[in-house]
Amino acid sequence: MPNNRKNPSKVPGVLAKIRKVFGLNIGTVMFGVLFLYMLFSAALYLTSSHIDSYQVTSGPLSRNETYTGLAIREETVNKADSGGYVTYYAREGNKINANGAVYGLSATKVPEVQTQLSQEDLAKIRSDMLSFSKGFNPSKFNNTYSFKYELEGNILQYAGVTAEPSVSSENGEEGGTSVSNSLASVVTLGNQTISKAKSDGIILYSKDGYAGKTVDSVTKEDFDQNSYHEIDLKTQNQVKAGDDIYTIITDERWSLLIPLSEKQAVKLNDRSSIRVKFLKDGMTQSGDFSIMEIEGSKYGKIDFNKGLVRYASDRFLEVELVTNTVSGLKIPLSSIVTKEFYTISSEFASSDPDSLEKGFLVADKNKDGENVNKFVNATIYASIENKKAKTSEDGETTYTYYVDKSAFKEGDAIVTQDSQKKYVVGDTGVLEGVYCINKGYAVFRRIEILDQNEEYAIVSKDTSYGLVRYDHIVRNADEVKEEDILY
Repeated sequence: MPNNRKNPSKVPGVLAKIRKVFGLNIGTVMFGVLFLYMLFSAALYLTSSHIDSYQVTSGPLSRNETYTGLAIREETVNKADSGGYVTYYAREGNKINANGAVYGLSATKVPEVQTQLSQEDLAKIRSDMLSFSKGFNPSKFNNTYSFKYELEGNILQYAGVTAEPSVSSENGEEGGTSVSNSLASVVTLGNQTISKAKSDGIILYSKDGYAGKTVDSVTKEDFDQNSYHEIDLKTQNQVKAGDDIYTIITDERWSLLIPLSEKQAVKLNDRSSIRVKFLKDGMTQSGDFSIMEIEGSKYGKIDFNKGLVRYASDRFLEVELVTNTVSGLKIPLSSIVTKEFYTISSEFASSDPDSLEKGFLVADKNKDGENVNKFVNATIYASIENKKAKTSEDGETTYTYYVDKSAFKEGDAIVTQDSQKKYVVGDTGVLEGVYCINKGYAVFRRIEILDQNEEYAIVSKDTSYGLVRYDHIVRNADEVKEEDILY
């Protein structure tokens, strides 16, 4: 008779195999579910419409226009009084007082003096070199020479060489002069003849042919930078009497002439003053503005009465006319939507005694038909000062609150906390705004437009319940609805 009983010794092995297979199946199932989820998410991402966001920035509506201006100032090229080798005492690009030593002439070269600068002076020189290096423009290489002379002047000043020398008198005592008049423009010092400035001014050791030009004598050719040539007057060679040796700018008042198109001239026609930003150093200052005509073309003339010492070595200046003064938060016009709200006076606002949140008391009835007041915590989207009824009975300024229409039904009665006044919901108002998506879903935020062009608008950054810088908003508002979950 066959034995139908299973071999008990084989049962544990079968169970072990089942457990093993079952364990593998659990892992496989979990991996499969995760894989399907990822596959579904990828398919959903690829097939769904993507919402383009925009990060709110701050600034003007558009960049101010830049111009290249021609500087016209009162300047004179001075000639050497006699021949000889030159020693320069006045610092390039700096102001000098009348009777200040500008240069010296001697029959032989003055031996170089080795001077050691302090660590503080060396640090200033390094700082000047670093600033020049950062702002260097290869297209204006001639500025390198101007900087070189300015640096040399700085070193001379730090070394104490540019101090006005004491000169010897006829009797050999120090402190006197070789001539009877102490304000003489030429004095002697040892084997040098020292030439002094006849008036206050700014010293330049270069010339460019514009000395003596006035605003009325400027021509179109004077604006051609390609033909502009600046001649360096500094030399280590011997000069002759009558050679050009330095330029002095004798008046702090100066003008900047900028070419204008017809469109620009019309835009600026009603201005009598204008603010200018100098791109060389980022400094700004205001000047008197007028429009003039040179050989049939329009030019803007900006008159300044200060700041010349910063730009004395520049004949042509890159400037920005600060005409776009409206600034705020910049957003695309495509982001703007309108939304209708219920309007409720701030007199009817209440506070929840438990949470202290602002809201409104709505007259209602309970199950027994008794009159009760139900607190509604409605979101306030705007608070605008009420111009019609500026103050309440207790003298406080009142505001009109714009609240979401979903919080009330038309005809709801809102009461004050003392139940003395009642307001029936029904009045509406419209606000302009955008959809903010900082939290992953669309939330309406109110905006106040200050200025706009064909693409962008400038909105106030001080709007209550409004936008702040770096908020993310929907670029194309017609693609979403409020409270849509976007990611």
